Amino acid sequence: MPAYIVADVHVTNPRQYEDYKRLSTLAMRAYDAKVLVRGGATRRLEGREPGRIVMLEFSSVAAAQAFYDSWQYRRARNAREGAAVMNMFIVEGI
Repeated sequence: MPAYIVADVHVTNPRQYEDYKRLSTLAMRAYDAKVLVRGGATRRLEGREPGRIVMLEFSSVAAAQAFYDSWQYRRARNAREGAAVMNMFIVEGI
């Protein structure tokens, strides 16, 4: 069953965040992530205002976790440090 990584990102340093985007793109390609949403316009319906939303599709929870744990994505996370506040999770699909 597919799995999704969903992230709600509050970017605090846009210039530094560009490095994260570049490195995370390389990691996504290495792990066959299908990008469903990446920073499109949002419209809040309820609750707090969302930040930058990202949604990636993977073939399974294990594949999503492997992406997150990979050295490629770790490199991207290190580049993001101090540039954004991230809320990220894996959710199983149906």
